[in-house]
Amino acid sequence: MSAANAPVSRLQPVLGLLSLPLRLRKLGGGPMIAAIVLIFIVIAAALAPLYIPHDPLAINAIYRLKGPSEMFPLGTDAFGRDLFSRVVMGGRVSLFIGVGAAVVSVSLGLAIGLVSGFFRVADSIIMRIMDSLMAIPSILLAIALVALNGPSLWSVIAAITLPEIPRVVRLVRSVVLTVREEPYVEAAVALGSSMPKILWQHLMPNTLAPLTVQGTYICASAILTEAILSFLGAGVSTEIPTWGNIMAEGRLYFQIKPSLIFWPGLMLSLCILSINLLGDTARDLLDPRLRKREA
Repeated sequence: MSAANAPVSRLQPVLGLLSLPLRLRKLGGGPMIAAIVLIFIVIAAALAPLYIPHDPLAINAIYRLKGPSEMFPLGTDAFGRDLFSRVVMGGRVSLFIGVGAAVVSVSLGLAIGLVSGFFRVADSIIMRIMDSLMAIPSILLAIALVALNGPSLWSVIAAITLPEIPRVVRLVRSVVLTVREEPYVEAAVALGSSMPKILWQHLMPNTLAPLTVQGTYICASAILTEAILSFLGAGVSTEIPTWGNIMAEGRLYFQIKPSLIFWPGLMLSLCILSINLLGDTARDLLDPRLRKREA
């Protein structure tokens, strides 16, 4: 590979990410519908304090288990709280947990994976630690960490993030093991470039495409895991509305008012389905083998 082509090779993963929105338009209605649904959910959750009709924590026994009305669009729960306000604000918290877990796990996994893939001495030690973490069922590890630290928002994010880090590390390591043998990386080492510069400029850009796809899966998995933990009573404090908490409280009244589980469950399903569909689409678009077939 010539010196002129080396910078182009390093920029290819970045250019692929930048062209992703334009290429998404060519894939038909499915990904576009998923993108529209996800954008709607995100905007609705982000702007929730500006338009929700009631305080999602306000208890009023007079209005308990009421049906949909002009005052309460989706009715009320067993404590007289507005279900619409709680579902919208619950999406705000659930999305924060999903995005937070994805960002933290991808960031830490990227840093550890770069070191593990490039430095042979550290590789065996790091991977044995990662294998040990992966041997523990993720849901059991999350329950144990939440039980140890208490049911708080940050405890749940940490409990969801820790099992995901080894998967990101293995992904980044596999990419680095391949890329570090490229001529432009060997040339940078021979020229005496510093290790941080080699990791940041030559190796890290090649991990952006697979990490983008992995990040979407982690976000969807984190939202679902939070709902499972909350449903089991081991998640976020019940004072904080999340989709999992709302369904956990509504399961006792499911026979007389199914909407207490239906609406948060519907939003949870639509959100996870949209994220996973966009993740699959990103995987197809960023796969170099598929790009060659299209060309």
